[in-house]
Amino acid sequence: MTAEQQIPKIKLVRIAHVYYTHADLDKAREFLADFGFTVADDRGDTVYFKGYGTEPFVYCATKGAENEFGGAGFVVESLEDLELASKTLPKATPVHDSDAPGGGKRVTFRDPVDDFPFHLVYGQTPVEKSAHLPELEYNFPENKHRPVNKTQRFKKAPAAVHKLGHVGCCVTNFAKAFEFYTTRFNLKPSDIIHEPNGKDVSTFLHLDRGMEQVDHHTWFFFEGPKYHVHHSSFEVHDFDIQSLGHQWLRDKGYDLVWGVGRHVLGSQIFDYWYDRSGFILEHYVDGDLVDETTPISRSEAGPDSLHIWGPPLPPTFLQ
Repeated sequence: MTAEQQIPKIKLVRIAHVYYTHADLDKAREFLADFGFTVADDRGDTVYFKGYGTEPFVYCATKGAENEFGGAGFVVESLEDLELASKTLPKATPVHDSDAPGGGKRVTFRDPVDDFPFHLVYGQTPVEKSAHLPELEYNFPENKHRPVNKTQRFKKAPAAVHKLGHVGCCVTNFAKAFEFYTTRFNLKPSDIIHEPNGKDVSTFLHLDRGMEQVDHHTWFFFEGPKYHVHHSSFEVHDFDIQSLGHQWLRDKGYDLVWGVGRHVLGSQIFDYWYDRSGFILEHYVDGDLVDETTPISRSEAGPDSLHIWGPPLPPTFLQ
């Protein structure tokens, strides 16, 4: 056993927020409002956006010279986890106070292969939920759940974001990234995807929280020639809200990436869009849940493994 394997795992609780830099912050703000975020704190050249859940913010947009992804932030279980991260992770900062909405303590480290930033936080103050959306009653052919004279009526609007669900990146060395994130954190694969020759090239990782039910994946990556963020994905309430958001973004003239469709791995109904800076953001609903009893699935890479219905896979989607 190596010294690194003897280091306790840093225990992650949930994914919390992402950071993006935009050369045109005004255009970014407009898109993010149309995507379904609300402003948590506007500091001029830095704007924090929230969903309607209890996270103090889920997206930070900063004005800068170039469009750039600034990493994702995960909540850790304890201050001891944050201190361990500061002492043992690559290029980690000391534990320091966060001036972002919610406050708390923070550590930033750098990915050991591709040197992108990764943030850990503890002690944020949650906020009150700002919306309570109803769970609709559906009438099926043989089971009618909605009473007589009760209708389904909706208003055109953006799809209100609830929370950040997951982030995905392209990494240049899958094997090294997989070893690092699964040995240093309580991240466990739900699915591993391999090439026909058996080489593992992609994974969907969930938070190993024992018997606590968690999302099918909170962090995924696949191997490619150059590191980049692939997309950040945000959960919305249900398929009607997602579809209303799709129509809203379409009518506003934004560029659709892929959707609406149903994934195979994770089962989510997906809808991917380009923002005005060229980043991909996703609305999703109805994702799978897993726990420690969920077996690790292995499958071969291919377009049929990505969706069961929806538009054809764009040829550039995994570039």
